[in-house]
Amino acid sequence: MRGFWLAILMALSTWAGAQAEAPPPTQIRLASEVWAEDTEADGSGLAWDILRQVFEPAGVELQIQSVPYTRSIGLVQRGQADAWVGSYKDEIDRGVIYPRWHYDADRVSALGLAERPTPTLATIGAARLVWMRGYAFQRYLPDLKHYREIQRDSDILQMLQYRRADFFLEAHDELEDLLERAAEPARFRLTPLTRLPLYLGFADTPRGRALAALFDRRMDELVRRGSLRPVFKRWQQPYPFD
Repeated sequence: MRGFWLAILMALSTWAGAQAEAPPPTQIRLASEVWAEDTEADGSGLAWDILRQVFEPAGVELQIQSVPYTRSIGLVQRGQADAWVGSYKDEIDRGVIYPRWHYDADRVSALGLAERPTPTLATIGAARLVWMRGYAFQRYLPDLKHYREIQRDSDILQMLQYRRADFFLEAHDELEDLLERAAEPARFRLTPLTRLPLYLGFADTPRGRALAALFDRRMDELVRRGSLRPVFKRWQQPYPFD
């Protein structure tokens, strides 16, 4: 009987070791909002090119799903996607894990009326701020006191004109696109504030953890060799790893 239980324990140990050494999945299911020239629905864009460089040489194919940002998080938390794109570090603390490496960095800027004093990181905290739902800038910018989230940016220029808010915070490229659609763009000023690293948020599952570990190993290699520099140059975006 003793030999029987010893055999069972050895079999379990062998099975556990095989599980620990199991190769990562051959596909990664990525969810993302559509951002121009970054995560386009057709698979083009800077972020998709970066992630192909990370995963495809390791035998992992990208499966892309384009959904609103908050839904992309929910898909990962429910295990229906392996990771979502464009998260700030520790933005979500339930059902997800973050890798060591970021893949890019957001240039966060403030949009306001040109007649207002130019904001800085030291002064922005006293202003009345708005941003899109899900960004949680209060976690990353110092001493913000008056802020709220909005569902869409289509009315933001009116909000600023009628002084219902002082500044709208958003990624710089998104604000440039917003100003291009404005009837009177000269009435507004765009002020860079800071850069925030962008991460993949992985599902807190064995599959998600394996993919996150692979992501970090590949980023170690790619950044050390400078292999991602041509990708950022091709999309005319600043290199975030210097």
